[in-house]
Amino acid sequence: MPQAETITMTEASVTLAGRPVLVGLSLTLTEHRIGIVGRNGSGKTTLLRLLAGLIAPTSGTVRVGGIDPAKDRKAMLSRLGILFQNPDHQILFPTVAEELAFGLRQMGHPDPQAAVRATLAAEGRPHWHDAPCHHLSQGQRQYLCLLAVMMMEPQTILLDEPFAGLDLPTQSRLARRLHTLPQRLITISHDPTAVAGVDRVIWLEGGRIHRDGPAPAILAEFRGAMADLGAQDADADL
Repeated sequence: MPQAETITMTEASVTLAGRPVLVGLSLTLTEHRIGIVGRNGSGKTTLLRLLAGLIAPTSGTVRVGGIDPAKDRKAMLSRLGILFQNPDHQILFPTVAEELAFGLRQMGHPDPQAAVRATLAAEGRPHWHDAPCHHLSQGQRQYLCLLAVMMMEPQTILLDEPFAGLDLPTQSRLARRLHTLPQRLITISHDPTAVAGVDRVIWLEGGRIHRDGPAPAILAEFRGAMADLGAQDADADL
């Protein structure tokens, strides 16, 4: 797999419904494993959507290997994949085979069905082929979405709270699978344990970069700040 291209943001801002959600973000992303942390409402998911090209910046620029992801979605198929927090927001087709084949068809794969069968066999799930997606558990649907992204072989995978709503055994299985992936992973979470082993952590507060640096130092500071907030009786700052 080719090395993931550099992702850059220059003074990128996003305003939604008249409210600033991201403000003046400038980042250069090159590391293999990157975590983005922050409280709910800090702008984490909007940042991931911005990186994926699902939304365009209100001002400033975003580039993936020099390409604007919001203007060239086809070019992003081999560069960026995204795994949403809720698999039901991602699954489009009634059966597993149809869901897995969709992205390959978009990329012009010569035999999507053969690739689907090979992937399911390699993952020890050949019996999933004709299964209705709605018959799978939430953890299984999340894994299905990950397989669909993996089959397209993007250089970078964006993960939006990938462990949310999963029980502990399912979290462990998903974490092991993610650990084996050669792609760059950019993971957003409000839970510091979800990004504890990454190379770099970006901490968002109010749509701005509050801290940015090596994971141990940033996460220790983040945990301390969240503990201080939790010790307060009021939530008037929200």
